[in-house]
Amino acid sequence: MVTGQGGIPDDVIESVLARNDIVDTVSKYVQLSKQGKYMKGLCPFHSEKTPSFTVTPDRQIFYCYGCGKGGNSIKFRMEIEGYSFPEAVRIMAEESDIALPEGQGSPSHAVPVNPEKERLYEAYELCSKLYHFLLKNTQHGQEAMAYLRSRGFNDKLIDQFGLGFAPDRWDTLVQFLGKREFDLLEMEKGGLLSARQDRDGYVDKFRNRIMFPIHDRNGRVIAFAGRILGEGQPKYLNSPESLLFNKSRTLYNLHQAKTSVRKQRQIILCEGYGDVISTWEAGFQNVVATMGTSLTEQQISVMKSMAEEVIVSYDGDRAGLNAAMKVLPMLENAGLKVRIALLGDGLDPDDYYRKYGGDRYRHVLENAAASTKFKLIYLKKNHILLEEQGKIAYTREALPVIAELSSSTEREVYLRELATELQLSYESLKQDCNLLRQSMQKMNEHGDNPDKRWNNGRHKKGQIAAPALLPAYHAAERRLLSLMLQDEEAARYVGEHLGEAFNIEDHAAIAAYLYAYYAQNKPPDPSRFMSSLHDDRLEKTVSSISMMENPQEWNVQVLDDCIREVLKYPKQKQIAEKKEEMMKAERSGDFLRAAQIASEIIALERQ
Repeated sequence: MVTGQGGIPDDVIESVLARNDIVDTVSKYVQLSKQGKYMKGLCPFHSEKTPSFTVTPDRQIFYCYGCGKGGNSIKFRMEIEGYSFPEAVRIMAEESDIALPEGQGSPSHAVPVNPEKERLYEAYELCSKLYHFLLKNTQHGQEAMAYLRSRGFNDKLIDQFGLGFAPDRWDTLVQFLGKREFDLLEMEKGGLLSARQDRDGYVDKFRNRIMFPIHDRNGRVIAFAGRILGEGQPKYLNSPESLLFNKSRTLYNLHQAKTSVRKQRQIILCEGYGDVISTWEAGFQNVVATMGTSLTEQQISVMKSMAEEVIVSYDGDRAGLNAAMKVLPMLENAGLKVRIALLGDGLDPDDYYRKYGGDRYRHVLENAAASTKFKLIYLKKNHILLEEQGKIAYTREALPVIAELSSSTEREVYLRELATELQLSYESLKQDCNLLRQSMQKMNEHGDNPDKRWNNGRHKKGQIAAPALLPAYHAAERRLLSLMLQDEEAARYVGEHLGEAFNIEDHAAIAAYLYAYYAQNKPPDPSRFMSSLHDDRLEKTVSSISMMENPQEWNVQVLDDCIREVLKYPKQKQIAEKKEEMMKAERSGDFLRAAQIASEIIALERQ
């Protein structure tokens, strides 16, 4: 059986691509709008205001003109989820009910793409088990166990979340990993150990801390968070980023929550580990956390792929409200429905649950405030409503929030609440709101997508930079490869008349891969061809070239013109070098040598 990347059979790869349409795949993470034969949206891989992320349905590829990432649906899942090629294929195959062959061809039996990564997976799994054992079964963990008990963590929860303890010693992991013949330098790079400051050797990264293992979405331990036992700073210490751990893409507890999230199409988002565990104990298994860090676009993309609604359950203090207010537009701009859990007394979810119990906490989550309601509550806290100036200032801030609602019914509900609360005329508030809406619509008239506020005002005149003009030979090479990707006959003609004599190294490599691809009697298909490549840079280049517009029909004259331009460049380069050499000879007074070079230049120009 023919195998492709990572020992995976080609027919499996092709089936995965056939059943995972690029638009369907990308739309789970990116809000796309149709523009001609393309679909466009804001790139999930870098921050941007002008949509440069483009999906081409007929060629089954994506490409971002901003950051240069591109590829097929498998490549997109690799980039967005941080999967290796075998992982992405296996997961997509399972989702599409594609049977994976047992044995050597199966992704699970493929040669690891990165052996160091596999050793780190093994080390983290072993260390997680060690920390858990030390917490539950040794004298080292007694104080930590007593603390967890005082916080309401029972054995079931401790086992469910794999909590552990790192003793107050310098060499627990050093010895443990060393005896198992792990490379300690690799373990340091992977975030488990630290290099000694005073002399050669290593020490444990985590000491005297309650350990929270952090998993990837497939359930493998990829990092730790350690909470100090007693006083000290920092209170929480996270593993550094490594081959396994990218905190911008990781959501704590997603591996356990994903089934419930997909079933309910809803996520409860917390900030801390204890908050997740308490929310889980309260009966919500669709809970994840950002691990105390700011919410990122990548994390939002992961949530968007699994859910339609996010309930934000952050701390009930001012800092928590500010954080919720900050993430609200980020989530809404991604097309997610958002509600905010309103916890009183300035408590975090963990403390709230421990103080008031599961029933009350469940009531708070189930009755979380709609985003507009929360915005109004948040704004209200800045004003003293017993004073006239406070009422006026609050009204000025509240009306734009209500005015941006597209539903007239929703606007009426909030306007009537506002009128009752402030003892103002509903009609006057409605009139001011309508004037505001008219003003907002005028401001959006120049937007390119009036039906979708997230994408409005992006393509204003003069804001998009013109693409850089390529040298003639470079443009000719791209044109040839573009035609070769679309037509086997074109590729055969170029192979006979140019071969691999492309001037740009990546173009020559792509041409070589194309000749081999067609030699296997495979049809023209940019998405399928990309899966035969083994180089990230080449995939990006192919994605970029595939976006070029070409006429449906081509002729030999077009190919010949491009080939001539490609072959001409080395001589043009040689002539330029000769002219530089001639000028140097003239400057040094060697006029005889300059005359000889001039003759060589004339001969080259005739060629």
